[in-house]
Amino acid sequence: MGVARQIGSMRRVFPTARRNKSDAFRWLGRRPQLLAAIAVHEVALVTSGRVDMRLKALGEIKAAALTNCEYCLDIGSAFARDLGLTEAQLRALPTFRDSGEFDDTEKLVLELAEAMSRTPAHIGDDLRARLLGRFSRTQLTELAAAIAWENHRGRLNQALGIRPSGFSDGGFCVVPEK
Repeated sequence: MGVARQIGSMRRVFPTARRNKSDAFRWLGRRPQLLAAIAVHEVALVTSGRVDMRLKALGEIKAAALTNCEYCLDIGSAFARDLGLTEAQLRALPTFRDSGEFDDTEKLVLELAEAMSRTPAHIGDDLRARLLGRFSRTQLTELAAAIAWENHRGRLNQALGIRPSGFSDGGFCVVPEK
């Protein structure tokens, strides 16, 4: 169900791009082997399906906010809304620890995303133990891989100057965090 839901979300969100649609492909098309590797990695993350897509989207949008990738925030906000995250939750990301918008599991995912997205990244034994108390090793692997990949996307997009595409035009878009 989760895989089909995420594929459905992609089918709904991708066509809503209004501008700068080919930025990434213009850059990555210069190195087809990198484009192919990125595509394979994206498919692997989508089809893993052991973690609720909402939780992965939550971790990814938090990572996007911390890496300050405008494209990632644009598309990530649209995916997050499509997968059921509320505008109130998206607005509460910077203050998630004190917010009533998130349950304990969501706060744990946000804490992981924050730890993985800071420089230097540091995931302490306590956080890992709390995560393993809630997620299986398989699930934690998938969740960490999704957040790490969002960090990769954000940093690559910034380096290449990939611009927002208007996925969140007319809807709330998460803003960068410091």
